[in-house]
Amino acid sequence: MQYLSNQVIKMENNFEDLIASFIANKVGVSENFLSETLCDNLKANLIALDSESIMKTAGVGNDGHMLYDNLIRNDKIYWLDKKHNDSFENEFFEKIEEFISYLNQSCYTNIKSYEFHYSLYEKGSFYRKHLDQFQDDAKRQYSMISYLNADWEKKDGGELLIYEDKNNHTINPTQGKTVFFKSDELLHEVLTTNEKRMSITGWLKTTA
Repeated sequence: MQYLSNQVIKMENNFEDLIASFIANKVGVSENFLSETLCDNLKANLIALDSESIMKTAGVGNDGHMLYDNLIRNDKIYWLDKKHNDSFENEFFEKIEEFISYLNQSCYTNIKSYEFHYSLYEKGSFYRKHLDQFQDDAKRQYSMISYLNADWEKKDGGELLIYEDKNNHTINPTQGKTVFFKSDELLHEVLTTNEKRMSITGWLKTTA
């Protein structure tokens, strides 16, 4: 029982890290939102998907207006889905659902659904400045990115650059770290990466 109690406290501390830093800076950061073990397992999933050519070139826009332009972005993605019945994806979903419950109770955000995909940036890849919320669809409220890059160094590049008035945020994509911000407010970009860069990227939404 003590172990479970400690795990709950640790989880809620991670949630508070995200929320408190978001309130203070408009960008929430938790350095250890995901465990090392879960990161390693999700990364193994991503690498296997890529080796089987299942990862797909990412586009810009929503389903009705999708544009593919490698001068804007040139990463690859694969959507997570409970239908996969993958134990590691399900563990990730459980963590997200616990965070949503905590967020709704503490901040009255009325989040009702979510969507996430694996994201892979090969060496030389980038994603130019953009907003995450679509012009014709306001369901995306919060963006969340969880990084899967062990032993990442500054020379590896691939930082997330978030533009916020006079206080830009440059975030290294180190393993276990999760970033959280409003999808309709903050322009951001992924700077050119010098190494293979992996993450799970997604959005908390007001409706399904």
